[in-house]
Amino acid sequence: MNTETIHISNLAIGYPGKKNVKIVAEGIQAGINSGELTCLLGSNGVGKSTLLRTLSAFQPKLSGQIRILGKDIEEYTDKQMAKVISVVLTERCDVQNITVTELVGLGRSPYTGFWGILSKEDKTIVEQAIGQVGIRHLAHRMVHTLSDGERQKVMIAKALAQETPIIYLDEPTAFLDFPSKVEMMQLLHTLSRQTNKTIFLSTHDLELALQIADKIWLMDKNKGVVIGTPEDLSLDGSLNQFFVRKGIVFEPATGLFRVDYECPLKIGLKGHGQRYAMVQKALQRNGIKGDSHFTDIYIDTDENNSNQFGIHVHGKEVICTNNIEGLLKIIKQLK
Repeated sequence: MNTETIHISNLAIGYPGKKNVKIVAEGIQAGINSGELTCLLGSNGVGKSTLLRTLSAFQPKLSGQIRILGKDIEEYTDKQMAKVISVVLTERCDVQNITVTELVGLGRSPYTGFWGILSKEDKTIVEQAIGQVGIRHLAHRMVHTLSDGERQKVMIAKALAQETPIIYLDEPTAFLDFPSKVEMMQLLHTLSRQTNKTIFLSTHDLELALQIADKIWLMDKNKGVVIGTPEDLSLDGSLNQFFVRKGIVFEPATGLFRVDYECPLKIGLKGHGQRYAMVQKALQRNGIKGDSHFTDIYIDTDENNSNQFGIHVHGKEVICTNNIEGLLKIIKQLK
């Protein structure tokens, strides 16, 4: 059962100054649950890192309340906080001459005391954390020899070894290629389910967050923080208003954003399915809108020969081509 681990009431974040206080965001009301992956989205400079630092107790809040497991954040000592919240930062892990197992073992530091000697139980927890992120085959590798994706998994394993109910991550996919980004987000989603931990992260990977996150926090300088499931934020129009910029459009039917091309020209387009969608996509990229009501010249994506596309020009024979590249060349000649 998911329970609320973090409760935020009328929170204001920012930076106090001698003369003026810089308020980054205020009036934040929210709860973050265990067993869920929550993603914080926002443009550069909107204050995502400030919010994350405030929730981590790295930076004092300006006003309001943050309660962690029913207790005010100010009531925790640093040692107590290290057993409640673990943080994975966005910086690359640049360490030398340390193995994966040794680095993950550093996650046990809140429990090992001054000398940092791991007990048998500590070593078992480290092994379990390494297994949970699927890097047992890397356990004896030197960390500096790993790829960015592998290093990020090591840092997540270190956070798991810390045995905190809450994990914060700042841009965990920042330096990864696309397949690794997907794998990382899926891993975090799975871990939230398997461990029942509260996992809260900031990210610029909007498309992935909308597909994988359980909850989304939309952070905007003017609107503050809007919170909900990706589906609810789609239905209530919050996502549609999130990126009000030329060249970006939100599609409510898919719940995703896409590039919005200016299409001053029209051409007829008939058909359905993947072939239809791919032709429409190619046309839009070239400034042409496929319109089912435009019939003087039209493309039929459902020709009898499924390997061909037919271009129908009024009063002339059908022109056929077997790929979209050829289709675009013919259309440019007809324009």
